[in-house]
Amino acid sequence: MTIFSTIRLRTTAVLAGFALALSGCFMTPGKFTSELALSGPDSFTFSYDGEIFFLSLSKLAQMDAASGGSFVANCYDDETYESRDCSPEEEAVQREDWDAAAQERAERQKNEAKQMAAMMGGIDPSDPRAAEELVALLKRQKGWDRVVHKGDGLFDISYRVSGTLGHDFLFPMIEGFPTTNPFVQMIQRKGGQVRINAPGFAAQNADAGMGAMMGMGSVAGLAALGANEGAKDASEDAGTMPGFPVIDGTFTVRAAPGMRILANNADEGPDAATDGGEVLTWRITARTNQAPTALIAAAR
Repeated sequence: MTIFSTIRLRTTAVLAGFALALSGCFMTPGKFTSELALSGPDSFTFSYDGEIFFLSLSKLAQMDAASGGSFVANCYDDETYESRDCSPEEEAVQREDWDAAAQERAERQKNEAKQMAAMMGGIDPSDPRAAEELVALLKRQKGWDRVVHKGDGLFDISYRVSGTLGHDFLFPMIEGFPTTNPFVQMIQRKGGQVRINAPGFAAQNADAGMGAMMGMGSVAGLAALGANEGAKDASEDAGTMPGFPVIDGTFTVRAAPGMRILANNADEGPDAATDGGEVLTWRITARTNQAPTALIAAAR
């Protein structure tokens, strides 16, 4: 397969994944620091400081919505897959197909707009005030101490909440939004065990197949998928996909004295904490391909 066909395949996958991500109002971290501290056998504190990118409020989403508004003929060389000028006959055929699908296209875009607003708690992403509405929505919820829109769907967040271990925990949890894109999950198990997963803190997932690469697990997967877009050869890294923030941060899990870390996938394993407990730290980048996970139990 030539590099041109590879690029074309990757571009197709990115566009398909982009559409899937939009349908889920997906979010991804940018630069951040996050910590989950199990302060005792029945209590915890979670914090997140940094960026969160809302794809549906970005210019990429606006461009995707506008892409159906005008006809553009596309032709490729059969051997190299390079873009080329269309002949008048080819352009005429493509325009005829485009015009024939106009009503179907308009109806689809209308339905997608309704679905998007419904999945964002009633906020219409196409409304110029959408970002302001989201800021107001988040500030109403407990824990969201700082919410600042930096522009193009990127928000500066400071979140902190404490609670008991008598229930499961999920972040982010936003009123009216689907819970399909968690950054961090804390699941209670019998016997005093707690399972911690951070699926949103992995840009790539080699074990999840094409679905994860196409953004169904994390929007950061789309940026990773587009990392080599436009590369001159298969080994060249052209950087992250334009329009996406670079995921870059640390996730820390602390276990208080008297608790045991039963399993984890941190590179260095647990370190001793100054309070006598243990601490796990994951460095998250655009090349992270395993979501942080740990299993912790209270000592008996």
